[in-house]
Amino acid sequence: MTFMNVFTLFGGLAFFLYGMNAMGDALEKSAGNQLKSILGKLTSNKFKGFLLGLAVTAVIQSSSATTVMVVGFVNSGIMQLTQAVGVIMGANLGTSVTSWILSLTGIESDNFWVSLFKPATFTPVLAFIGIILYMFTKRAKNKDIGQIFLGFAILMFGMEVMSDAVKPLTELEGFKNALLLFSNPVLGMLMGTVVTAVIQSSSASVGILQALTLTGSISYMTSIPIIMGQNIGTCVSAIISCAGANKNAKRAAFIHLYFNVIATAILLVGFYAVTSFVDIPILNEAANPFGIAVAHTGFKIVALLILFPASNLLVKLANLTVKDKGDEEKTNLLDERLFSTPAVAIAQSRNVTAAMAQISRSAVDDAVKALSSYDEKLSERVRKSEKKVDKYEDTLGEYLVKLSTHSLTDTDSRELSMQLHLIGDFERISDHALNIIESAEELKDKKMSFSGPAKKELDNIVKATSEIVMLATSAFVENNLEKAALVEPLEQVIDELKKKMKNGHIERLRRNECTIEQGFVFNDLVTNLERVSDHCSNIAGCVIETANDRFDMHKYLRNVKKDNEEFNRNYAMFAQKYSVG
Repeated sequence: MTFMNVFTLFGGLAFFLYGMNAMGDALEKSAGNQLKSILGKLTSNKFKGFLLGLAVTAVIQSSSATTVMVVGFVNSGIMQLTQAVGVIMGANLGTSVTSWILSLTGIESDNFWVSLFKPATFTPVLAFIGIILYMFTKRAKNKDIGQIFLGFAILMFGMEVMSDAVKPLTELEGFKNALLLFSNPVLGMLMGTVVTAVIQSSSASVGILQALTLTGSISYMTSIPIIMGQNIGTCVSAIISCAGANKNAKRAAFIHLYFNVIATAILLVGFYAVTSFVDIPILNEAANPFGIAVAHTGFKIVALLILFPASNLLVKLANLTVKDKGDEEKTNLLDERLFSTPAVAIAQSRNVTAAMAQISRSAVDDAVKALSSYDEKLSERVRKSEKKVDKYEDTLGEYLVKLSTHSLTDTDSRELSMQLHLIGDFERISDHALNIIESAEELKDKKMSFSGPAKKELDNIVKATSEIVMLATSAFVENNLEKAALVEPLEQVIDELKKKMKNGHIERLRRNECTIEQGFVFNDLVTNLERVSDHCSNIAGCVIETANDRFDMHKYLRNVKKDNEEFNRNYAMFAQKYSVG
């Protein structure tokens, strides 16, 4: 074997890993919204969780990626630890799909129909279709399908290159002697663990083993401990990913580790206990890619049969490993581990933005209550809400900007843009709530009160503002276009109320019915209430534009009033309700 063979081997491995990564990314991106929908329907039923883990891993071809996702979901509160157990077990079985696909490299037949299943026959066709879809179509979905085909073709080409590169190893006596070392089950298991941990993919590790079997020098007795070790090595990604996560996320990672370690220990001991008393001739035969796929899948099925009924014990073991210390831990809902599934990350950020919207709404409600009956508790709540909203804006803004650098569908990109706009509006609404409570405090401290007409006008615009905040936040949280359509007409009515109130205030000043100091506070209140309605208008416009696959707020605001019967009807309704004339 020459140095060229070594370079060819590593080059084939590079193609293999890149192809697997490219295909997995495209499959993940393509399945993102469906995955989000599946997760939304997930229950605490472990069997359903198992099927979910099996399906997702079979699609994205990586149990490590699925388990890292699960750690992120648990850390974000999307998934409970009891749900995660089934998903992790399903992921362990789902990853065996790759070994069956790679076993096609071992097909040897002159029969035309059988040869069609050989990678050398069909991968060039897939690569050709893939490059056409990727380069010459505009639809994002078609490009994703093209990338899947290209990734798969590169993966299989890498497998073929590795297989060709290792064939000369059969001539080396040193290679055969090295394999004798791994006939020791512990050394074989350690080899599988270390190689898989380094490349962080059990699928890739199994692929390398399948390529090596083509030398004819590896027996099943040698390969089975290696396969068992590969299942332990795949846990490294999850253990690394749980760094900095909350307790339940760390427990999810340990469940994955314990499942594979316990299964390996039981089956390795059982396997060698049986073989020491029973002679199984096939174990001394040279392994082939198909046999490796059978052994790989068989190990996982037996492990599931043993440990699935004991899944609650795995949870208890993880709880003992990562103990509660009695301190209250705040869950970090925005977990960057979710970036591997952007659709889920965006759905989670939307949930957090919805929570931010509700806090802003509560701040306005508390602030306007204080105008009629001031209470220190209301003032304190508004201040706490405003600080909390500021923190939400900083955290969400940073999270969304980082998420925007990942590969997003057009729909996800529009949703992300909308959220980036809206967090600014929700933050400004809470700022105006703080301004309102400060005006209420000034009225109390200086023992000022408005005249009867001023109180009546202020009460009117407060009710209109409370309604528009309710409509705008509900429109976003519920994605309700009917409520969103009511916001802009009401915003116009509030603009008219503001003008009417300022004119009335000037008249009262002329008649000496109020002081200049009262006037300043009155104007501040009216201005802040009107600006709250402006931000509500932005929120509703974003919801409507995003729902219509657009994002041009200036155009929306220009066109919303043009020959729009619905707008005119709603404006007339609110004008009558709030006495604008």
